[in-house]
Amino acid sequence: MPDVDAVNSGYARSLLEQYLENPEAVPSEWRALFESGDGDLIEALPGLARLLENLRETNGHTEPAPAPAPAPAPAQAAEPARTPPDDVLLGGVAAAMSLVKALRTHGHLAARLDPLGSEPVGDPALEPERLQPRLTQELQARIPATLLRVHTPGETLADVLPELQETYSGTSAYEIEHISDHEQRIWLREAIESGRYRRERTADEKNRLLTRLSEVEGLERYLRRVFLGQKQFSVEGLDTMIPMLDEAIDLAAEGGAHEVVIGMAHRGRLNVLAHVIGRPYETILREFEGERTLEAVTADPEGGTGDVKYHLGAEGTRSTPAGDLTVTLAANPSHLEAVDPVVEGRTRAEQADRSTREGRHDPRVALPVLIHGDAAFPAQGIVAETLNLAELEGYATGGTLHLIANNQIGFTTDPVDGRSTRYSSDLAKGFDFPIIHVNADDPEACVAAVRLGMAYRRRFQNDVVIDLVGYRRHGHNEQDEAAYTQPLMAARIAQQPTVREQYAAKLLAEGALSEADAETLAREVETKLKEAHERLKESFAHAAVATEGRIPFGTGAEVVTAVAADRLRELDRSLVTAPEGFTIHPKLKKQLDRRAEALEHGGIDWGQAESLAFASLLVEGIPIRLTGQDTERGTFSHRHDVLHDVETGETYTPIQHLTEAQASFELYNSPLSEAAAMGFEYGYSVAAPEALVLWEAQFGDFVNNAQGIVDQFIVAGLSKWGQTSRLTLLLPHGYEGNGPEHSSARLERFLQLAAQENIRVVNPTTAAQYFHLVRRQALDPAARPLVVMTPKGLLRLKQASSTLAELTEGAFKPVLDVPTADREQVRRLVVCSGKIYYDLAGHALRESAGHVAIARIEQLYPFPVEEKAALVAAYPNLAEVVWAQEEPQNMGPWRAIRHRLEEKLPQGVRLRYVGRTWRASPSEGYPTAHLREQDRIVREALA
Repeated sequence: MPDVDAVNSGYARSLLEQYLENPEAVPSEWRALFESGDGDLIEALPGLARLLENLRETNGHTEPAPAPAPAPAPAQAAEPARTPPDDVLLGGVAAAMSLVKALRTHGHLAARLDPLGSEPVGDPALEPERLQPRLTQELQARIPATLLRVHTPGETLADVLPELQETYSGTSAYEIEHISDHEQRIWLREAIESGRYRRERTADEKNRLLTRLSEVEGLERYLRRVFLGQKQFSVEGLDTMIPMLDEAIDLAAEGGAHEVVIGMAHRGRLNVLAHVIGRPYETILREFEGERTLEAVTADPEGGTGDVKYHLGAEGTRSTPAGDLTVTLAANPSHLEAVDPVVEGRTRAEQADRSTREGRHDPRVALPVLIHGDAAFPAQGIVAETLNLAELEGYATGGTLHLIANNQIGFTTDPVDGRSTRYSSDLAKGFDFPIIHVNADDPEACVAAVRLGMAYRRRFQNDVVIDLVGYRRHGHNEQDEAAYTQPLMAARIAQQPTVREQYAAKLLAEGALSEADAETLAREVETKLKEAHERLKESFAHAAVATEGRIPFGTGAEVVTAVAADRLRELDRSLVTAPEGFTIHPKLKKQLDRRAEALEHGGIDWGQAESLAFASLLVEGIPIRLTGQDTERGTFSHRHDVLHDVETGETYTPIQHLTEAQASFELYNSPLSEAAAMGFEYGYSVAAPEALVLWEAQFGDFVNNAQGIVDQFIVAGLSKWGQTSRLTLLLPHGYEGNGPEHSSARLERFLQLAAQENIRVVNPTTAAQYFHLVRRQALDPAARPLVVMTPKGLLRLKQASSTLAELTEGAFKPVLDVPTADREQVRRLVVCSGKIYYDLAGHALRESAGHVAIARIEQLYPFPVEEKAALVAAYPNLAEVVWAQEEPQNMGPWRAIRHRLEEKLPQGVRLRYVGRTWRASPSEGYPTAHLREQDRIVREALA
């Protein structure tokens, strides 16, 4: 049993204060003592009894200075009787502390969050009368509030409890006690309980809020009435989302932001375009008229096929009290959360200064805002992948404002069928993010939630989640009948006044607004929309004739990719130099030392060629960002851009210390995810068109998990949204007996998606080819995504290495032809792509196959039509052209380029396929089976 007498009373006071702050922080035996209220136990510990009595007398404040000590009593005088502890009060304090803890932890269970009035589930721990002892009004009045460590004004529990209940169980609620960081919890408790961010709004602020709600509702009603039956994905039921975004933008500007980047799905998007981005009403009305009249739309001069109106991105300049800033709404597909990492990448690019070698990152410069669906947030894995980026050095954006547009329903799926958690926001708990729940029909509470969230972000540079609980007034879209599947909810919504009507009634009751004022506001919005519509209709007479556009092809500009020899030598020395006293691993040191020799005598491998290409771009002022799975070293231990001291564990990245570098080099290992990691780099590359941004997969097949990013953004972004980038995907590809997964980067999928010069697909086979390719990608004025089938075994293959002369002269060659002793003798031209060339050229049959020539197609898209024609023409006596590949016939390049190979073949020359047959799986699972099949392919091609 703890001893609380004499000198230990100070220790007990310290423990009691810790207990009041955090009951879990004290030893279990002390916690049991403080919570027991056991009178006999307290009597046995008079020191603790005196401590509690003193706390009662001083109302929990510091003890007054002790009175002068009385004269010593005669020895025979009897000891004064001890004051027995007040068992009820002691138990009441413990119960009160439990109540405060319950409110902070579980108050959300009793909160009035549903605008439709569903009864909260509650929790017995939140009910004072059900605690032991019962916290009656009389007992509450005896418990000093200061003992409870709350931040609400009041002398006793009776004074502060109503305010605490309204704070934690009102139209707002909070989940913060799961956060592991003590400082953050304390800050949030104080910010929430003090009401610092829930201040009373001025009359002018209330009128502005009502005006905004009137504009939001007015736009939705006008569109629905005038364009009956067209999809608009109305925001109604979550109208307060717009003033919440207004507040976030103003606060971001106040904190020094120059840009706000918003990502969202389709619900409410048109209202965001009009009232947050600031697009004129005419531009939105034009999209609706476009579905009725051809004259309403004209072709985009950049070409492409466009996208539906509720997927389009936009950018606008917003004026705030702190100055102007840019607001960007990212374009997105119907894959609801796919835009999340794209927004994070765009934001990171805006926050980065790439103009210097250091590459500074300032998270104050831009704010990312993600608006999620309540069904999508817990269900789509890309959300968790994106949240995981929040505090990683290479991906952090200083905190994202997440807003869950909570309709309390999916398309037709109820929450009970859509998630295993109570709230749609529960996923965020695992990342230690605070969660604010708020009733969408309380606009002032909604705005206050944004104030708190933005203050938290500014203080801790971390994400915050606001769960905006509302409803969906018109079903999934305006053509949908919600009552088919949710008849009771639909009936309740039909009776629900709009948030504008409710807020106007509130202001009327307060005397801040007259009924005539409210009607005038609604009329003004209607008038503005009608006038804009009339102006649009008048413009139709002058519209250009609509035609089908085309995406512009590449500029055709010649890009100089060769680099002077002296420059390369100087860069190579810098790239292998570490600080004095830095101990490189002995095996790696030998490899790096050999690079100087390779530069002079040949044998420049893939890793060295890449480093030289990157370094040469940096000194020319081209920023580079290279990320991926194990990218700092390279999956196959070929890169080693980051050196590790074997004695101290310290790291050094030589390429980031080039004295002549005029731009930054960002290099990070990515988390082991694909969709979010690739989406992030796509977003970064769109916002940084001057930079070369590369993402590398551990093995090429890993790209499968990011197929949505490839399909919806990388290959279709230019056609849909006029948006392109230089994003470069490095995907290890090649059949080397590693099984079905680690053989193929699914080359065929990229070729299937290639059209209108939307991407470039390359399968280079020498270090020099890769060197020139990287430089061309960075310097070509026509930016396009590049997909590179990078090698594995070729990384160190002597035959695939290059000489210094090959880097200082020439350029990337889409087709490589091997000089043959006698072209007149060649009857068969074997054309291939990638690693299989070395299998063919190095096979035992090659020497005896004088009638066979072997050529490589290095660039598969855009297909080198002229170079291929010149290749065939160089062999006047051809009888056949053989396409050889190691992929199955239904995979690899064959099906995508067969028509190109057949074009303009000389009379009598046939085209034949050699390779694996049609298969469901890319390759064999056993190395011996792989070798046998590989040998068969080569023999058939050469025989």
